[in-house]
Amino acid sequence: MKCMRHLLWILLLCPLLAAARDNRENDHAQWNRDIAAFQATDRAQPPAAGAVLFIGSSSIRMWRSLATDFPQVRTLNRGFGGSEIDDATFFADRIVAPYHPRAIVMYAGDNDLADGDSPAHVRDDFAAFVRKARSYDADVPIAFIAIKPSVARTVLLPKIREANALVRAYAASQPGVSYLDVFTPMLGSDGQPQSRWFIADGLHMNRQGYALWTGVVGPWLDATLR
Repeated sequence: MKCMRHLLWILLLCPLLAAARDNRENDHAQWNRDIAAFQATDRAQPPAAGAVLFIGSSSIRMWRSLATDFPQVRTLNRGFGGSEIDDATFFADRIVAPYHPRAIVMYAGDNDLADGDSPAHVRDDFAAFVRKARSYDADVPIAFIAIKPSVARTVLLPKIREANALVRAYAASQPGVSYLDVFTPMLGSDGQPQSRWFIADGLHMNRQGYALWTGVVGPWLDATLR
């Protein structure tokens, strides 16, 4: 009977603990040095207004071939560390507003899920980013690159699928907001992540992975900016 009571307490507490984790405050201060470095670069070499802003986590930061992958537009890379969606929103006054971007491409979300956020929280955080970005430029087109199915985070695949579906539905309801599906083509025929797209850590992408992303993002840019 005692064991049964303990089990019932655990079952009751699990949803409460999950909700508490989902509503926790992110430690934005950990990225202050990265943001300050961006601002120092901006002071030394002020970027021209009207570039396409790529923003988000390390998958953006490590996309070092942006300029050659999208030669038809000016690009600006503001990816930082293992950041989450709400980090980009928190620092938007410093790394979105000053640039008046022609369009914004975001990749983030898998760190959020790995850190315990729910798929709905990911969708809501992206919606908050859209509202923030459009408080500066009301009509700026914004694209969300789908959360990738990485080998290192195969355990998160069900949550990644759910988060992507929620973001896709949200994007479909908003003018000028798009969901770019890199998730589906990165899966194998068995529906599982493929190592071919990733470096040895199974989380960050190799050149082949970025080539796939370029093939998805490029048509959106062409259609949006023409």
